[in-house]
Amino acid sequence: MSARGSTIAAIQAARDDIAALARPAQGIFIQCYDDHIPPFAEAAMLRLYGNLFSSLAHLRVYGRMNNISTYAVFDDGMPVAVWLFRREKNHVQVLNEGMPLDDHEVSRFSRHILTTYPEVDIITFHAVQAMTQRLPLPHQRFNCLEDMVIALPPSADAYLASMGKATRSYIHRYMNKLRRDFPTFRFHVYETKHIDPEHVRAIVDFNRVRMADKGKVAVNDDERILRLARECGMVCVMTIDNRVCAGTANYRTGDNFFLEVIGHDPAFNNYRLGTLCCFLTACECIARGGHEYHLLWGQDEYKMRLKATQRNLDDLVLYRSRLRMFGHPDTLLRNAAARCLRRSRLWLRKLQRRGGFASAIAAALVRRARSLFPAHS
Repeated sequence: MSARGSTIAAIQAARDDIAALARPAQGIFIQCYDDHIPPFAEAAMLRLYGNLFSSLAHLRVYGRMNNISTYAVFDDGMPVAVWLFRREKNHVQVLNEGMPLDDHEVSRFSRHILTTYPEVDIITFHAVQAMTQRLPLPHQRFNCLEDMVIALPPSADAYLASMGKATRSYIHRYMNKLRRDFPTFRFHVYETKHIDPEHVRAIVDFNRVRMADKGKVAVNDDERILRLARECGMVCVMTIDNRVCAGTANYRTGDNFFLEVIGHDPAFNNYRLGTLCCFLTACECIARGGHEYHLLWGQDEYKMRLKATQRNLDDLVLYRSRLRMFGHPDTLLRNAAARCLRRSRLWLRKLQRRGGFASAIAAALVRRARSLFPAHS
């Protein structure tokens, strides 16, 4: 760091110390740190949210670290809410994703932001658990993603026992077949600095082949995955004759684990390596004291089989007033279009699962939609 940079950092640290002294010892206190992330924020966000998409680690690798401000709520001196946001002209974008939101927290934040920054008209949250009922401001709210989450029991045995008889039989059958046909089969787990880049690249390559077979384009960036995995990752690989044949790349945030990418060699399709690898990864999460294993987007059959339940994530856009809301027709129309597109995708997905002629029509429509909207596929 340059001498000037060190001086600026020292000044900001001194400001943080002064602000900490100024906080009331008891009661609720709100503070905004303009264009700054205070030192306490990272640990506080891990403790409060335990979500990869509300973590500084993810933001460092996948986001822009410039022009980020911090909103913090303290109760008796302890942070009870820490949200990062970026302010650009009349718009505030909250960067935390995946976290639960209720009316009280959203109202308190919006009231503080709109009072502090008179020029702001729009406040946006992306992919949050919006458990809101009655908000005081005009707003748009619509589903944008689903997160498939396994609630992890205290032991691998309890996890297997929680599954249906058919699933337990499925796992035992294919695991026994794999070990019988390939005596050199092994399952390995590597964490953070011990992760082999070649393992990550192999998993990503397998995933690209799988997506291509489905008519999709995989967008995984193996170098970024590796950077984040070196910081908070867990990579699990299956090997046969010391060659990688399947694997998962995951991250740990607090007590929760998040699947980034799963892939297997298509030569082993008859052994259901994807499902087996994900099951064994979930068991490793349990062994490390994990509370949840997030399989993220997509209602894939293997996720349902492994006891994942759907957690809906919404976009939430608030406006200062109804007058200001209609002063931004581009934002209103863009959000309305996103809502319609999402509903259309969900309808097509439901149609595909019915099978038969309806499924064939839905598949053709999905392929057409992907060609028209590749960025949203």
